[in-house]
Amino acid sequence: MKKIELEIVALSHSITQTHSYAVVLGEVNGLRRLPIVIGGFEAQAIAVALERMQPSRPLTHDLMKNFMLAFNVELHEIVINDLQEGIFYSKLLCTSEHDTVEIDSRTSDALALAVRFGCPIYTYEHILESAGILMEEEDEKKEKEEVTVSSPTTSSEGGDDLKSMSLEELQILLNEVLEQEDYIRAIAIRDEISNRKK
Repeated sequence: MKKIELEIVALSHSITQTHSYAVVLGEVNGLRRLPIVIGGFEAQAIAVALERMQPSRPLTHDLMKNFMLAFNVELHEIVINDLQEGIFYSKLLCTSEHDTVEIDSRTSDALALAVRFGCPIYTYEHILESAGILMEEEDEKKEKEEVTVSSPTTSSEGGDDLKSMSLEELQILLNEVLEQEDYIRAIAIRDEISNRKK
């Protein structure tokens, strides 16, 4: 089967499920999108890598990468190879000095590792046909202009609206959120600070 290359085009809160996020994969040189609902921890792991943030301690996926590199295992690609009852299945294609191995993985974990290794993401035509969304060319232009990682500006915990806070308050909040390792929220705060400095 011919593999189709994908790239991460968006990461945001899932509209359909609370406490979930959606990662949207886009067909490279194409108009189809593949939205996948993932958990908060995995969304955070993907966001940290996409934004090139440096956590004070390694996250689980950073540990996995460090472990693989320590034992000379390279991640060459991930393949979203199956879809059953709305659940995506993936494989990691790894190589060592003497062997090439396919390892079964949750798609969210595979994506978090792919971002860290900078390796390609693939799927097959039948998966894009059954779960993909066709974008209009105008929508694709808008999508490319938007920020890759989007987060809500309102916290579900405290209800504080970032837009109503001063720059100094935002900076203090950003430091607190980074200490708590809530990187998804940190990105939203950082974006608000950046918008004001423009």
